[in-house]
Amino acid sequence: MQDSFLLYGANGYTGKLIIQAALEKGLKPVIAGRNEEQIRALASDYNLQYTVFDLSNEQLIMEAIKGFPLVLHAAGPFKFTAKPMIKACIKAGVHYLDITGEISVFEYGKKMNEAAKQANMMIMSGVGFDVVPTDCLALFLAKNLPGATHLQLAFATLGGFLSHGTAATMNEGLGEGGVVRINGNLVKKPLGHKSMTVDFGIKKILVMTIPWGDISTAYTTTGIPNIETYTRASSKTVGLLKWQWLFNWVLKLSFIKKYQLRKIKSKPEGPDKDTREKATTLVWGKVWDEKGGTYTATLSCPEGYALTAISSVLIAEKVLKGNFKPGYQTPAGCYGEDLVLEIPGVIRKVSV
Repeated sequence: MQDSFLLYGANGYTGKLIIQAALEKGLKPVIAGRNEEQIRALASDYNLQYTVFDLSNEQLIMEAIKGFPLVLHAAGPFKFTAKPMIKACIKAGVHYLDITGEISVFEYGKKMNEAAKQANMMIMSGVGFDVVPTDCLALFLAKNLPGATHLQLAFATLGGFLSHGTAATMNEGLGEGGVVRINGNLVKKPLGHKSMTVDFGIKKILVMTIPWGDISTAYTTTGIPNIETYTRASSKTVGLLKWQWLFNWVLKLSFIKKYQLRKIKSKPEGPDKDTREKATTLVWGKVWDEKGGTYTATLSCPEGYALTAISSVLIAEKVLKGNFKPGYQTPAGCYGEDLVLEIPGVIRKVSV
């Protein structure tokens, strides 16, 4: 099985895109998930082998993944699914990749670093749009301003919308607020506690702070102790969030989350092919140091889900060829700041 890998969560919106990207590269993943009917139908559509299991029993997971060189995990919300899969992969000596952007999952991976090293396997979360482009840009900026003490990253999509999986993950975080990194420590802050207008090169866009994965990963990759992450927001949203202390407790209630989940499932599964091809994702980053030095750069990328499919398969290919580092790794930390430039359509520019 050294020429294949196990794709778990293959029946999800992004999982299906990963299958297509893998087949285009000549890879034949064995697809997996917990919904037997959907997985069997998908396997038939693509003429692929499949297996069905859930993540409630570690022994069953180990039996399912045994013999594979790596697992690419695409079934979220990862706050619930990542730990059992990571534990099983360590015990089985199987490399673990996932497409999460959840800070708690990155932090858990770090805690399992020594165990992963002893098993001679790699844990790499965030091999998709979360966080390949931003992680690569963070390292690029850090290398161009050694000694940087502060990092800001922002992204905005022109066209496109969220898939069911991404929206469901965000729904789980309703009412939880945001997180930044200050002097090396994770610090809770209100969601959108800061906003600013960013020049992405193509367009100036209002952005606000969110708890993006780079609050964890960029610190590991660059060592920069102060990090903030931002995404596109309307002025109405920014204004509304100033009052979130009044309603965050309501958003945490289970019936509210269930109601939102029903609304999510009533919408399209994710952007169609035409929308993905027309959409563009912009990334901006800035670093500065205590002496007043600054460095700013941008990325222009394919739409986020399309990029996730390409980048996750790209990294899977590297691992299958033996290009990996044991232990917990970040994408840019392992493969360098130019990893993102291996993705067709990505352009990096230094801001003047």
